[in-house]
Amino acid sequence: MSTTSINNHHQTNQIFVYGTLKRGFPNHYLLENLTASNDAVFMGGYKTLNSYPLVCGPLGIPFLINIPGSGHRIKGELYSVSGRALTRLDELEGISRGHYERLPLEVVTEEKGDPRVMVVEAYFGHRDFGEEMWRKNEEIGMEEYLDKMGEKYVRVENRDVGLNLKDYIRVYLQSNE
Repeated sequence: MSTTSINNHHQTNQIFVYGTLKRGFPNHYLLENLTASNDAVFMGGYKTLNSYPLVCGPLGIPFLINIPGSGHRIKGELYSVSGRALTRLDELEGISRGHYERLPLEVVTEEKGDPRVMVVEAYFGHRDFGEEMWRKNEEIGMEEYLDKMGEKYVRVENRDVGLNLKDYIRVYLQSNE
């Protein structure tokens, strides 16, 4: 399926997902729904061109940290999405609440042969806590968010109603664990 079949094809964006939005993970249902409504198209497996930190924070939530040259080249998936889909993804990722920032990123296809480099966007842990989270993880990151990490993920409906994600992040960063 070509990206021109996406609703609002004049507003297509490419989004690199590396965590709970990937196929087989807890938030992938959103991309499945967006694909069913022609607001998203799976483009394949991709990897970041440069190294970045990827850490697992509180509640089993993955955070890509905007420190190019640190960490690993991150494996993930690329989707072409409509403007409507981008709005839904931004809501899920808490852009307006300061949970994540959507920033440009260079990725390359994982296919052998003629690798294609693209400038896309990804959701990075917000700058207010990203670098601190990297230090909290002793500057040890992962190359890919895997099933065993996804099993630790706590869905929004199962979280303490009195806390928002920034509260969980603050407690996590202040803990001695």
